[in-house]
Amino acid sequence: MLAQVAAVEAVFEWLLVSVYGALLGWLAAQTGIEMLAYPFMQRAFLVAAGIGLIGPVVGTFLVHREIAMIGDTLAHTAFAGVAVGIFLNALLGWSLSPILTALVVAIIAAIAVEVLVEVGDTYTDTSLAIVLTGGFAVGSILITATEGGIAVGINQYLFGSLTTVSREQVGLLLIIAVIVLGLVAIAYRPLVYMTFDPTAAATARIDVRRYRRLVVMLTALVVVSAMQIMGVILVAGMLVIPVAAATVTAPSFRRSIGHAVAAGQLAAIGGVTLAYVFGIAAGGAVIIAAIAVYAAVLTADRLGT
Repeated sequence: MLAQVAAVEAVFEWLLVSVYGALLGWLAAQTGIEMLAYPFMQRAFLVAAGIGLIGPVVGTFLVHREIAMIGDTLAHTAFAGVAVGIFLNALLGWSLSPILTALVVAIIAAIAVEVLVEVGDTYTDTSLAIVLTGGFAVGSILITATEGGIAVGINQYLFGSLTTVSREQVGLLLIIAVIVLGLVAIAYRPLVYMTFDPTAAATARIDVRRYRRLVVMLTALVVVSAMQIMGVILVAGMLVIPVAAATVTAPSFRRSIGHAVAAGQLAAIGGVTLAYVFGIAAGGAVIIAAIAVYAAVLTADRLGT
């Protein structure tokens, strides 16, 4: 088993450095774009492209179900997960990855949202507010419990960072991207049915509860994979803004996913480039770029009519 893991890591290292890294290094030499030669920017662009892919794919289902703010809710609970990981490391001397603890907490929160709606007979927006504020409260308590001692370590997760994206985090994002895209492809038809007409889907013997939980769990995966570069405060934007741009141009649901991914790629790559050039927060730059794409699409549509 250990030999197999080592072999996979070696292949990933080869692809990341010898193939992808070498390709961008060659492009840097040919074009004179210096930032393409830096390993940290190569990782940042790869992560950004991944976020620009899986964020809009999952976000399309959220927006059409009118639960777009669940991304913000899970981002705040992921913040609590990061705080849990850093707190335990500081208190017990462990070496837990805050990303992994954030993933666990975000998935639990995603399930909690659905349970509150189903069992507690709570409105969706009410359950979102409960989980959002509860998650952020836990995070703030853990920070103050150590007299702010873990605040420095958590800042990169709040606001995002280009320079701290490691090879391990790139690998985690790629694994999550494969999982998210694979599950959406497998469950595409029932997900679409459940999104637009849950009553008819239930009549057709589709397990609506299961697919609702699948969507929120996929959202949790996207949020956690994106927060290293976006920051938990802004990560929800990549679930919503590219989809909003796609709804202006796409005539069908299937095409709207493709258009949303295209908008997401423009925003993610453009935002990371702006963050490097101007030395600004990556998350904020990506969201501003996404809003600019949406504004351009909306303006072009209005002028066209």
